[in-house]
Amino acid sequence: MGGADKAALVVGDARIIDRQLAVLRTVADDVRIVADDRNRYSGIGVRVIPDRIANAGPLGGLHAALLDAAHDRVVVLACDLPFVTAALLERLLVEFGSGEAIDAVVPRSARGVEPLCAVYAVRCADAARKRIERGELQVLGLLEDVRVLELGPDAVAPYDDGSVFLNVNTPHDYARATGRVELNEKPFKDRITE
Repeated sequence: MGGADKAALVVGDARIIDRQLAVLRTVADDVRIVADDRNRYSGIGVRVIPDRIANAGPLGGLHAALLDAAHDRVVVLACDLPFVTAALLERLLVEFGSGEAIDAVVPRSARGVEPLCAVYAVRCADAARKRIERGELQVLGLLEDVRVLELGPDAVAPYDDGSVFLNVNTPHDYARATGRVELNEKPFKDRITE
């Protein structure tokens, strides 16, 4: 997106970040944003934390979120997913359960594993740090180092109308997302009160 703040893009009648916060607040009592520019999210009413390790990309953001967590499990959500639902996040949390036998619950959509729409145990922070120190910055790689419960496409299907994992990485993706809203979605302000 040419360096654009993807979270600030408007999809339908709300910014992606506002859509996500509304959903996250239904499943979590402690919501945070990981971003190096705290001013970008000032006034949102959410604590903003910086990466603990600079230039580590999304894995660095995940690492920071795990280190700063108030609870033993963390819902992680990439900033470019405008259509994530509370129902999907609730299912991930239920599958995580007590978290004693697993370290992460990660959905697999038709396009592949979705490690940035998942639930992680805070104990994954050490594995993330070790990967970052080795220069292995792909979030998918972290899943090789922790115990993962993967929810396959059949388990995810009831929560996905084809848009839940639609991410906005390119102008074409953004056009698809806005077009999808124009065709299918009720106004955002009406959905959050249901």
